[in-house]
Amino acid sequence: MQEKKPVRSLNTDGRGGGTLPAQKQRDSNIELFRILTMLLIVAHHYVVNSGLTAADGPIYTDPMSWRSLFLLVFGAWGKTGINCFLMITGYYMCASRITAKKFAKLFCEVMFYHIVIGAVFLLTGVERFSLKACAEILIPVRSIGNGFTPAYLVFFLLIPFLNILIRNMSERQHVLLLLWCGFTYVFLGTVPKFSVTMNYVSWFGVIFLIAAYIRLYPKKIYEKGKLWGLLTLAAVTADVLSIVCLAYLSGKTGRRLAYALVEDSNTFLAVVTGVCAFLFFKNLKIPYSRFINAVAASTFGVLLIHANAFTRRWLWNAIDCTGHYGADYMPVYALFAVLCIFSVCTVIDRLRIRFVEKPFFRGWDNYEKRISEKHTHFFERISREQ
Repeated sequence: MQEKKPVRSLNTDGRGGGTLPAQKQRDSNIELFRILTMLLIVAHHYVVNSGLTAADGPIYTDPMSWRSLFLLVFGAWGKTGINCFLMITGYYMCASRITAKKFAKLFCEVMFYHIVIGAVFLLTGVERFSLKACAEILIPVRSIGNGFTPAYLVFFLLIPFLNILIRNMSERQHVLLLLWCGFTYVFLGTVPKFSVTMNYVSWFGVIFLIAAYIRLYPKKIYEKGKLWGLLTLAAVTADVLSIVCLAYLSGKTGRRLAYALVEDSNTFLAVVTGVCAFLFFKNLKIPYSRFINAVAASTFGVLLIHANAFTRRWLWNAIDCTGHYGADYMPVYALFAVLCIFSVCTVIDRLRIRFVEKPFFRGWDNYEKRISEKHTHFFERISREQ
C-alpha cells in the first residue's frame, strides 16, 4: 500500500511543513493595497457604468481627445483590481481555515446591503415595486458568470477544498497546475481569435493558486521590493500604452477597442499587473496602522454599496458623469466623485460593523460558548458515571 503523503501546512514564517498560523493581525501594507484596489474599482465603475464608454458615449465619439484618454486610463483598472483583491484573499486564506462564522459574516454582510438598499429604493419610490425587484433584494446568487459578489460568495465555499489540494501537492505539481491554468485561461484568453468562456468562480480559483504558491513557497526574489516596484511601473506603462494605441484604432475603425487588452481579469496585462503590484505592496515597510486597517475592513462593504444593482442605476445618473465630460475641471471632478463615493460608503459600513455586525456576532459567540460548555459538562458527567 502506498504511504499517504503528509499534509502540507505553514510555519509562522510561511514555509511549508508546520502548523497553520492564526491570522490575528493584518499587515497594514497589504491593507493599504486593499484600499487602493477598491478605489481603482470605483474609478472603473465611474467610467464603464455611467454611459461614458457606451457606443454613443462621449469617449468613443472622440477617443483621442485628452478628456477621453484621461477617462480611459482613469477607469482601466477594474479587472486588474479584481485580481489584486483575490491575490489578497488567496494569500491570507490559503493559511487559514474557513469557519461557519467567517462565512456567516460574509453572507450576512451581503444580505444586509441587498435588503436594506433594496428596501430604501423601493420605499422611497426611486425603484418601482415588482417581483423582479423583490428577487434582486432577496436572492444574493443569481449569476456567477460575471457578477463579482455572487461569484465571491460561491468561491468562498470552495476555498477549503482548494486548501486541501494545495497542501497535498508538491511544489512541482503546483507549478505544473499554474502553467496549465496560465495557458488555458490567460494565453487563450488574451490572444486574438481565441476565446475562453469562463465564470468568475473558476477564475478566482486560478488567482487563489497563484497567491497560495507565493505564500507556500517563499523565494528570495519575492522580497525584492524595488524590483517589483519597477516591474509594476513597467506593467502599468504597458497597460496605458495599450489603451492609447487601441483608442487610436477605435477612432479609425469605429469600434470600442480601447480596453481590449485589459477588458477582463484573465488577460495577460491584467494578471501581470495584479501580481507585480501585490508583491510590491507586500514588501512595503509600513508600520501597523489602526486607521488603515479599519478603512480596509470596509472595502468589501464599499463594493456592495456602490455596485448594488439599485445603487448603480441611480448613482451614476445622479453624479452625471457624461454631463461633466466637457468641463475643464473634469479630471478633478472624477477624482473627487470617486473619493466621495469611497468615503461615504466606508462611513456607512463602519456604522454597520459597529451597530449591527459586532452585536450580532457577540451573540453568536456567546451561543457557541454555551453550546460548547453544555457539551463539555455532558461528557464530563458521562465520564464520572463510568
